Amino acid sequence: MPSVRLAKVTKRFGSITAIDNLDLEIEDGEYLCVLGPTGSGKTTLLKLIAGILKPDQGEIHIDGKLVNDVPPQERNTAYLPQDYALFPHLSVIENAAFGPTSREIDREQAIEISGKMLEMTRLAGRAGSFPNELSGGMQQRLALARALASGVSLLLLDEPLGALDARLRVELRYKLRSLVKDEGFTAIHVTHDQEEAMVVGDRIAVLRHGQIQQASIPFTIYNEPKSIFVANFVGGANFLEGFISERGPSGSWVQLRNGLAVRIKETGYSPGERVVLAVREEMTEIVKPAKRNGETNVFAGTVTSASFLGSLIRYEIQLENGDVVNSRMPVSLRNDSVLSGERVYVRLQPENIKTYLSPSGGLYIELEAV
Repeated sequence: MPSVRLAKVTKRFGSITAIDNLDLEIEDGEYLCVLGPTGSGKTTLLKLIAGILKPDQGEIHIDGKLVNDVPPQERNTAYLPQDYALFPHLSVIENAAFGPTSREIDREQAIEISGKMLEMTRLAGRAGSFPNELSGGMQQRLALARALASGVSLLLLDEPLGALDARLRVELRYKLRSLVKDEGFTAIHVTHDQEEAMVVGDRIAVLRHGQIQQASIPFTIYNEPKSIFVANFVGGANFLEGFISERGPSGSWVQLRNGLAVRIKETGYSPGERVVLAVREEMTEIVKPAKRNGETNVFAGTVTSASFLGSLIRYEIQLENGDVVNSRMPVSLRNDSVLSGERVYVRLQPENIKTYLSPSGGLYIELEAV
């Protein structure tokens, strides 16, 4: 199983810097998900590792070997591109068996290996078809089956489940991760789907403007985001702007607009510093007036909308100071008395609030995906 290391890698296309002085390490047998918005450099990163592109600066190592000048076919990698790159003159089973047969594996064994991959991707019934006879989703599954059957030890997967319908995509997430781990592959899986990344990845690397914003296990990425961008892109959050009005040994007070004051546990900022508070929607509680009991961080507001999201209901609440927050709760815990136009109270627990220094370019620039 190969390890992968990128050291100070930069790739430019004219005036555009797609990958910017990037450092990244992937361990033997690790399943890494690279998560980022469109245009963040995800596909370029895979192509650099695959050898399709050469870096302008920096070094790429696979299994301890510098591969900057090693051609793609000698890197022991299988790259699954977004455009599938299937062989139109070969049948489904022949496409899937291309990897094993190119490694001079006995044809019968190659067909057996590829048949298992077609079973996993639910294409066994179309083994004799040709790519132009398949739907887009089927073509993507065939490309995935071919990559998995290739026999290489490093898989480079560019949105491998992106064209599938929602139900099949969820099903294949688990099967794909299970197969990669069972067979001992090292996998780098690019996606813009945060839920997919959370499910399949041992670690997640969040990419923006060609730079790694944070790389860690899914739990840490979600619960301890290092930046406003990561907090917003992974899971979403409410953001409130203000300044530190008081600081004590066990917490601080943040003054929001129009005099609203929020208690936080953070003590690392000085009075007068401008900050942004972030709190997850599912940790933004709606409480009835009778349950206030003089609690800190309970604010009056009005429900401006309630949206049914299947297993969740999302409420939008405008606070009395004009700020808007969202609250998500499971349908099983819904409060039928919380309707659009209702007056409610919102509770923000100090331990659930993350604090960031206000970005110099403004909050909305920091929240932008690209």
